[in-house]
Amino acid sequence: MTPDTATQPKRIFLVDDHPLVREWLTNLINQQSGLRVCGEAESGPQAREKILALRPDVAIVDIALKDSSGIELIKDLKECCPAVAVLVLSMHEESHYAERALRAGARGYIMKRETAKKVVTAIRQVLQGKLYMSESLTAAMAAQFVAGKALATGSLVEQLSDRELEVFELLGDGRGTRQIAEALGVSIKTVQAYCARIKEKLNLASATELVREAVRWRESANQ
Repeated sequence: MTPDTATQPKRIFLVDDHPLVREWLTNLINQQSGLRVCGEAESGPQAREKILALRPDVAIVDIALKDSSGIELIKDLKECCPAVAVLVLSMHEESHYAERALRAGARGYIMKRETAKKVVTAIRQVLQGKLYMSESLTAAMAAQFVAGKALATGSLVEQLSDRELEVFELLGDGRGTRQIAEALGVSIKTVQAYCARIKEKLNLASATELVREAVRWRESANQ
């Protein structure tokens, strides 16, 4: 590292589908010593293209993006830009999503309800090559590791794959099969196959029960 690059601010890229969140983060980060926002995006494909071009030090990614999945973006970035550290900043409960995000390649997970100070701390921690998690999540994951199990919340939804969970979430948002297929870039038959597997894993008898359970899950995940 040359003296010039050593004094360059660390570059942060924002991926969130809410303009107000991106504006708040930009103001917060640009006020910090040694940090600067270098770009932003509202969807996975847009983020991937810009991150490939800009090569930021950190990408702050939400789980739910415009017509795309934050988890899938994290997996994609791990493959195409492994040097970019990903920090998830989400309204979604960490007990539901943090382990999936970390398995996908994220270096940290923080809730949007946390203080600005903690957000900055999380950014600096992943910049140092460390993992960032809340104390409660760290304790829960440590206990599960000792027991040799995955982090669990006592819900059958934990059995779903990342892609199945994505379909389940979109059902909970009121999307129909065709809308889900368009959002994910797959065929209607593929979505129907995902729905069949989800019903089997969740012990649901009908499509109506599946949608009802998906809506209930989305409401609880967003609380």
